[in-house]
Amino acid sequence: MRTLVVVTTFERDAKTLELPWPFTGRESELELVRRSVTAGRPGIVVTGPAGCGKTRLITQAVRGADCAKVAGTPETRQIPFAAFAHLLPETVSLHRAVQLLSGTRLLLVDDAHLLDDASAALVHQLAVHGRTRLLVAATDGVPVPGAVFRLWTGELLPRLVLEPLPREEMAQLLASGPEPLTFNRLYRLCQGDLRLLRDLVGAVREGELLAPVPDSDQWAWRGPVPLSATVRERAAAVLDRARAEERETLERLAFAEPLPLDLDDLDLRSLEQLEADGLVHVDDYGTVRLAHPLHGPALRAAAGRLRLRRLARTPDQCWPALEVEAAALIRQIESSDVRSMPTPVGEWLVEEGAPVPAGYAALRARFSRLRGELREAAAWAREGLRGAADDPSCRAELVLAAAQSGEVMSGCETADGQADTWLAAARGDTDAALAAVDDAPYDAVRLGAPERAAGRLSGVFAAHADALARGDGPALDRAGEALERRGFLLFAAEAHAQAVRAHRDPRAARTARTRAVALAGRCQGARTPALAGLVLGELTARQRQIVTLAAAGLSNRQIAERLTLSIRTVGNHLYSAYARLGAGDRASLPWLVDLPAAESA
Repeated sequence: MRTLVVVTTFERDAKTLELPWPFTGRESELELVRRSVTAGRPGIVVTGPAGCGKTRLITQAVRGADCAKVAGTPETRQIPFAAFAHLLPETVSLHRAVQLLSGTRLLLVDDAHLLDDASAALVHQLAVHGRTRLLVAATDGVPVPGAVFRLWTGELLPRLVLEPLPREEMAQLLASGPEPLTFNRLYRLCQGDLRLLRDLVGAVREGELLAPVPDSDQWAWRGPVPLSATVRERAAAVLDRARAEERETLERLAFAEPLPLDLDDLDLRSLEQLEADGLVHVDDYGTVRLAHPLHGPALRAAAGRLRLRRLARTPDQCWPALEVEAAALIRQIESSDVRSMPTPVGEWLVEEGAPVPAGYAALRARFSRLRGELREAAAWAREGLRGAADDPSCRAELVLAAAQSGEVMSGCETADGQADTWLAAARGDTDAALAAVDDAPYDAVRLGAPERAAGRLSGVFAAHADALARGDGPALDRAGEALERRGFLLFAAEAHAQAVRAHRDPRAARTARTRAVALAGRCQGARTPALAGLVLGELTARQRQIVTLAAAGLSNRQIAERLTLSIRTVGNHLYSAYARLGAGDRASLPWLVDLPAAESA
């Protein structure tokens, strides 16, 4: 998306278009770009794959500044100085163009890989003369005019290579939007490509493919991928394949998903060419998959109805593979290792909107919960309950995920002792929680009573219990590190949080708190007794006071009146607290603050 076009379009048709998503993430890259255009700096070139957010980054960096903007386009690559047409006379030489623009203090050049040769030469000459600071964005993996390429290879400007948007920053961008399984699908398809993400979300909305999630402000997407303009562009390598044999191979792979095909079942010559072009992946066992997760859905969406009827896989054909997948998950849990593993069959069933067996859904919910992915665990439990509303395992997992997020669900009675433990903990009744601990002795350790688990644990869980019983801060930190290596992020956060209270060295305690806060931030809103008050410990006394009141629902004005402060002072304290807590805004605070403390403030 080119900045000038966006601004003009909004002015012309503001009522029919949504504003761009707010800029989030990329803080370090943004600061680097901003520093590059300060006094005495020549500027910077930002490169990266298509859709990674280069335009958003450089536009945000110069927001509010006086700068000229130009952009290359495919249609004008043969027209001299086309990108600078709004800044230069109709006919002009390169020498005269440099003279005319030498007074421009800051120039933003978007899509520099699409510049005509004269415009590219002009940008290069402005960099050589050094009077104009330049912010240049170009896409990697495509031909670039030599004059642009020499900006960084000739060391005229530094170069920042922008990677696709990381998962955590994409989650921040889509906060309070898709439910976890839909978010996972979007991330898997887009892989950090912001342009594709925005186009895909828009196409899903326009196609009325969204369904609201009950009792939340989130939405779910099930069903096919819309074949939007950007999806077609990103999947052009497979959709526009000219050779019939190669297209047939690609479609067979697409309709075989979520399972791979065997090497011997495909045309070898076509497969060799597709592998050379990076479109398929052959593993060590001779099984073949499409290389990009978007390509299969795009090929299926582009197929005609008759081909769809002939090739499409039905959910019942996946049951044997689903059982194999479930067995692998069980083995990992039993070996105390819940690091991420591929589960394409279960994910495919969810994406297709097919019923997910309750037993598998409960297992996926448990696996996610053990990893600290509490919202994802709840989403899997709901998938199981869609087809089996009274399934006790799914209901128990839903309650466990909610309770460890600090929520007490209405009508959440279960026949599960572990669920009863965490329901009591969520209500703040630790005695009742410990009284309910029976077949899950590690819960007693997490609740601060390791003596209740004596002799009943092994491995890393036993090490955690022993360290807590001895009040050994360094040993608790080591247990936390071991738990993290095995994928138990929430348990690791709790171990480090317990270490904070056990350490005698203030520096060691602060390090443990930092680790605990970082891990807890990856656990999708976890609020357990071990983490209570942990995050507030990162704030000053005044910040803790203001954040607690804000989390309880008071406005800035109400807080100012209660504490006899100015509204601006309250806002400044909240802004600083957000930065320390990693919170985006006031809506994030209830997840980070112990609300019973807020009510007593």
